[in-house]
Amino acid sequence: MEIKFRNYTNQTGITEDYHKVRAFFTRLGYAEFTYTRWDWMATHGYLDKSAVNRIGLWEDNDKIVGVATFDCQLGQSFCLTLPEYTFLKKEMLLYAINNLSRDGKFGITIGDTDLEFQNIAANLGFIATVQKENDAIFYLDKTSTDYNLPEGFYITTMKETYDIYQYGRVLWKGFNHELNGEGDFKFSKEDEQAGKEEMIRPNVDLNLKVAVVAPDGNFVSYCGMWYDPEVGYAVVEPVATDPDYRKMGLGKAAVLEGIKRVGKLGAKTALVGSSQQFYYSIGFRPFATSTIWEKKPKE
Repeated sequence: MEIKFRNYTNQTGITEDYHKVRAFFTRLGYAEFTYTRWDWMATHGYLDKSAVNRIGLWEDNDKIVGVATFDCQLGQSFCLTLPEYTFLKKEMLLYAINNLSRDGKFGITIGDTDLEFQNIAANLGFIATVQKENDAIFYLDKTSTDYNLPEGFYITTMKETYDIYQYGRVLWKGFNHELNGEGDFKFSKEDEQAGKEEMIRPNVDLNLKVAVVAPDGNFVSYCGMWYDPEVGYAVVEPVATDPDYRKMGLGKAAVLEGIKRVGKLGAKTALVGSSQQFYYSIGFRPFATSTIWEKKPKE
């Protein structure tokens, strides 16, 4: 065993390092930071591109066995290892503290069943906060994926209807940007390119990017689904419904259609990073929680 540390490349997008880290996450399986979270982050428009080379990698014979990373923006960190390399966690946390903070703020996300890592964090002066991350699970063999759509509405996918404008529009509206006073949706050449980078790349199946179309032709609900047979479980991310079309069963239809599609590809379960009642109401069940730990304030 010859473990070496190095930093992630300073190049963003789909690089050799992207593929190496993704292979680590597929080997790792379920954790508080999943393979799809890495995929989503890699080309996300909100990614702090100037900070990607701060991601720390630990390798054993050129195979990545540990990753200290953030999710799009610095400040909240994750330290993950393959099971036989948990002894690296203290070193990784110390690295993260010094390299992955933002404006002096730093939190480390630790699974609520990972007592070993909790002890490491506590010994370094961290305490648990009330900030939680929640994952819910849908068992395809236990819960129906049937749904109904109102008359005039129909399902499409980004494979069938590749429309980056509509994709950006439904997410802008669905994540309440207009309701929060951020203005109407605007679509520039830069927005189009950013959307294309999210969609047209490896490990994205456009048949799993599901939208509900209203009678006027606009996307009014959207569900992004991710699935890798090597890992075995699917992930839901993101889900958004235009506020003008809520309480009509459209979000439910988009999510269940996505789950139905990954089921046909072999998925037995689907995860979503949420504890919202919406997901529980359509068949998801609580699965796992993690907590953000921060340095104990000086008294």
